[in-house]
Amino acid sequence: MRLRVVHETRYAYEEPVTTSHHQIHVSPRVLDRQECLFHDVVITPSPGVLRERIDYFGNATRYFGIHEAHRALAVVAKSEVRLKSAPRLPPVSPPWEDVLAQLESDRRAPWLEAREYRYESPYVRTSQEVREFAEVSFPRRRPLLEAMLDLTARIHSEFKYDRTATGVFTPVAEVMRHRRGVCQDFAHVGAACLRSLGLPARYVSGYLLTTPPPGQPRLVGADASHAWFATFFPNLGWVDFDPVNNSVSSDHYVTVAYGRDFGDVTPLRGVVQGGGGHLLEVSVDVSSVDDGEGDDAMRQSQSQSQSGC
Repeated sequence: MRLRVVHETRYAYEEPVTTSHHQIHVSPRVLDRQECLFHDVVITPSPGVLRERIDYFGNATRYFGIHEAHRALAVVAKSEVRLKSAPRLPPVSPPWEDVLAQLESDRRAPWLEAREYRYESPYVRTSQEVREFAEVSFPRRRPLLEAMLDLTARIHSEFKYDRTATGVFTPVAEVMRHRRGVCQDFAHVGAACLRSLGLPARYVSGYLLTTPPPGQPRLVGADASHAWFATFFPNLGWVDFDPVNNSVSSDHYVTVAYGRDFGDVTPLRGVVQGGGGHLLEVSVDVSSVDDGEGDDAMRQSQSQSQSGC
């Protein structure tokens, strides 16, 4: 599967902004099952300062500053990625308590990394209510995969996808109370459930294929950046689960960044001086391309600007 992604973010300000500073996570990660073929970001107005770095979680991160008056800001990211089929899940997985015990004792690098995702974070707070919700899917000695599939299905069925119900800073406790939210909220709930049991949970941001292959249903969240959560399996590594669509991540999913929660991987955040109120427009288009079409598109884009994955 070869996919092209166009992610546009546009701000229109009521008053001039005299200076602004921003950080973005819009570059697809390079993973075993995901190859970044091309990536380019165009920022308008052109920033006076632009720096690139790899953050603590291994995500490609850009910082930019604009030090001239402006009434609008546009960030347009274009990418092409090639995805391999997701690894087949094992028919049998160990009981979740055995995984928990290995997290406590195993000192190998992948397990040590996984342990970092077991704790509360600014957007993911645990509680007795969260733990009780999680325990329904995680009874004693239940295999980890079976428990994860059940938890994902229950969030999907018991929570309503509602774009108007929550905001960026809505806490997990409120989402649990009203049982409504968007992909960010569903992923935070899933992560909170796992962490309440001592299991690791990673928050993942990315995109979904906008137009699915013939005969397959269109997935929720395909016209915006998407989010889901993942946990760590012995002998397999991190496996992604999408409670919005009640699915395990497949070759319809493009991974951009991962961290503890939304705050670690926000697509665009920043501070501005001036501006008054503003209007925000975000659009995402993900489409499949054949190799010839993809090569032509890359050559055309590379003739205009150069930027690596």
